[in-house]
Amino acid sequence: MENKEVESGEKAMILLQSLICYLREKNVLSRADIEELRDRVEARIAANETSLPCAASIAAAAATEMRELDDYCGRTYGGKHRRRVN
Repeated sequence: MENKEVESGEKAMILLQSLICYLREKNVLSRADIEELRDRVEARIAANETSLPCAASIAAAAATEMRELDDYCGRTYGGKHRRRVN
């Protein structure tokens, strides 16, 4: 393995993904909790909040990562989905 400098954003993403997976594995977070977190991330982008401290492309990338993490946790740990009210 090469000793490359890893950007702090990448380190933070690895830590957060690992933490979410660990909390899900220990049943501290339910799948519904993860879905709610994903929805909140997506809502901030949809609302075009000007208070986001980052560029829109970075926020969109965060939403994509959150959807992928939600899918991964669902496949790996299972659990019930939140009931969708339409």
